[in-house]
Amino acid sequence: MKILIVDDEALARQRLRSMLEELGAQYLVVGEATNGVEALETCRDVDVDLVLMDIRMPVMGGIEAAALLARQDNPPAVIFVSAYEEHALHAFQGNALNYLLKPIRGYRLEKALHQVQIPTRPQIQLIREQQDQESDFICSGYRGGIRRIPARDIIFFRADQKYVTACHIEGEVLLEESLKTLEDRFTRRFLRIHRNALVSRRHLIGLEKHSDGRCLALLDGTDERLEISRRHLPEVRRLLKTGG
Repeated sequence: MKILIVDDEALARQRLRSMLEELGAQYLVVGEATNGVEALETCRDVDVDLVLMDIRMPVMGGIEAAALLARQDNPPAVIFVSAYEEHALHAFQGNALNYLLKPIRGYRLEKALHQVQIPTRPQIQLIREQQDQESDFICSGYRGGIRRIPARDIIFFRADQKYVTACHIEGEVLLEESLKTLEDRFTRRFLRIHRNALVSRRHLIGLEKHSDGRCLALLDGTDERLEISRRHLPEVRRLLKTGG
């Protein structure tokens, strides 16, 4: 079984790797990641059967990452690894999603490995709905630290060469995440209107057609107009007509 370990703590990853090595050669660690974004990238590049995934991590947590993994044609199985108290993990029970409570015991890890199941999309959706919205934000460097901006406050993302700009209700910040990664993370909140732009569905209020044939998106919260490509124009029109 090919296993990916995902945890933002190096000691936790090292402990899991050592425990898996003790269980035998049938469990092969093919990679490590420190957050959900790195986990998604690794699973795209490497053949992974199982992901041992922490829940609370920077950039992207385990719940969000597992939901995106479930959309793959052949998704890996996921076992959540958490330091939550028992009562907080009660929400997972009944959804057929495995979890291990830190500190992990060897016999519990072995038992979970024997009971591995691939989570279905409905199961992932249930667990996402039971979580709070702490993971629904972006992180950006700010005065030597990290600033968290709720996704609901972001009006649009725009790619420009190396960086992506996030325009939100209080200004703009630069991000190191790719536009594709942001689109995958926030597919329910944002709509692609151009190869270099995603707009908030809740902030999209109309479109403006120019004499040269160009169509621009009108966005609540900013006077800036973003160009809509012909490829994405039908979906924009549909969203404006139906509201969803």
